[in-house]
Amino acid sequence: MATKQIKPGVEEQLRKLYDIQLIDTRIHKLEELRGELPMQVQYYEDEKMGLENRLNKLNERIDELKQDILYYKENKDKALREIERYSKMQENARNDREFKTLQEEIDFFEGEVALSDRKVKQALTEIARLEAKIGETEEELKEKNKQLEEKKAELEAILQDTEREEEALRKLKEEYAAGLPERLTRAYHRLSNKFRNRLAVTSYEESYFVIPPQVQVEIRDRDRIIVDEHTGRILVDPQLAAEEKEKMQEIFQNISNELI
Repeated sequence: MATKQIKPGVEEQLRKLYDIQLIDTRIHKLEELRGELPMQVQYYEDEKMGLENRLNKLNERIDELKQDILYYKENKDKALREIERYSKMQENARNDREFKTLQEEIDFFEGEVALSDRKVKQALTEIARLEAKIGETEEELKEKNKQLEEKKAELEAILQDTEREEEALRKLKEEYAAGLPERLTRAYHRLSNKFRNRLAVTSYEESYFVIPPQVQVEIRDRDRIIVDEHTGRILVDPQLAAEEKEKMQEIFQNISNELI
């Protein structure tokens, strides 16, 4: 049986295309990570703002209660003056009817005194409860501020690392692309931009559509570039994909180690 003649360079081109795909996939993940980081910081900032708003409302309520206390104290003082005035008038009452009428006024203002005392006591109790709540909230806010600053510092470091790693990956991608025909790189980028996940090259086992057995055989031969008739994606065989994934994973790890 004659040995099948393989066109020079086709397998190498397939490997480089798949390597570029793996690089782009990693870059895409880094971009997605950076997109999530500001959302995480925003979550902590929203939590902080919520606690600050709670503190403002608690303090506003205490101010209202203090105003109520002033009002009821003034109301009590006024009632006491009225009691004193009616008591003096009662001493000079001309008859029982007038005395009784004055006593009714005294009783009314004594009720105002009792009401004012009760309202002041209730307000003071509520202020004590709110002040305890303020203390708890301030401690929570202090902890949240600490967490927020730590998270900002952590995320800033991650951002810097991902940007540096992405820059290294883009340089690596340029090196791999330099060894490919321009028509292939154009076709790759056109496909990559077409799909949301930027997947332009894939193993036929990972294809969204079933690849006929005969086409699978042709793909495994690696003597020409074959595309999925449904999506237009470039297809490679699972073994090639596994070999390149292992190789590129080691390269990615080395890049990460160099950035530490």
